[in-house]
Amino acid sequence: MALSLGILDQSIVFPGRTPSEALHGTIRLAQLAEELGYDRFWVAEHHDSPTVAGSSPEVLISHLLARTSKIRVGSGGVMLQHYSPYKVAENFNVLATLSPGRVELGIGRAPGGLPRSTRALQGEAGQSADLESKLGELEQFLSGPAGEAHPLAGVQANPLPAAPAAIHLLGTSVSSAELAAKRGYPYAFALFINNDPATAARAFETYRTNFDYSTGRQPRAILALSVIASDTESEAAELAGEFKNVRVTLASGKTVNVGTLEQAEEFARQAGETFTAEVRDADITRGTKEQVRERLLELAETYGVSELLFTTILADFEKRERSIRLIKEAFEELPVGVD
Repeated sequence: MALSLGILDQSIVFPGRTPSEALHGTIRLAQLAEELGYDRFWVAEHHDSPTVAGSSPEVLISHLLARTSKIRVGSGGVMLQHYSPYKVAENFNVLATLSPGRVELGIGRAPGGLPRSTRALQGEAGQSADLESKLGELEQFLSGPAGEAHPLAGVQANPLPAAPAAIHLLGTSVSSAELAAKRGYPYAFALFINNDPATAARAFETYRTNFDYSTGRQPRAILALSVIASDTESEAAELAGEFKNVRVTLASGKTVNVGTLEQAEEFARQAGETFTAEVRDADITRGTKEQVRERLLELAETYGVSELLFTTILADFEKRERSIRLIKEAFEELPVGVD
């Protein structure tokens, strides 16, 4: 199986570090990923968190494109629910015009922060349009003017690039897979956020079964997961530590994934609702490069994917770099290429 490999980085501000150090670390990782021959490098969007510097993927992508020359750079992802599709299209049309064929637009369905930041982003009125409607507008604006049926017929998100940014939909549920299939988008399931294997399997099966081929596109399934590779199995286990995933269910039925029970309590407090929480050990693929390769190949076969996206959350930057090098080395003897 030929695998396409990519990196997702959240620009985490680890204890004792500064936001500037976190962002410059992201730049170094993007350059390393390009040097090693990874296919893509994505950055995340998080709000109102002092531990994450990556709040504006569009701005960071622009800088990364300028500091690299060939690797594809994208968002993992832009939280479209907060924004005008027209403005998002303008941002990414500028990026795609500056760097043709290198820009990918991943769209996330999560809020990217706690309820307070959602209210700050959306204003008092909030964003009324549903995500599917916004995706339709966004896709239209990326390639041309609004049609006659649009309230602002003829408006155009200039400049129009020769190769528009490719939309990808990110998710952690079956409903996100359904939407990606309906729209005919590539779909990335974030196993590092929702590590329930049954949900992941249902999501990928739903995506393939319901994919709308009338869009002229083919299904592309991507698995995003946490990986820590080290020179020894014991060191990898120690580095993985005691990471947890916490799935929060509010009284209204809304669900969200956070990293700690404290974050779950704060999310519910800001939402003004009671909640329940399910705590799980984080699913981190860990070990030597041989062990990591074996499990990654098993996961790729299990979920039927040919594209993997890795996140490596380590405070020690040198060990994070080492992990990324080892992952790539693990596949050097296998056919790994761009789709």
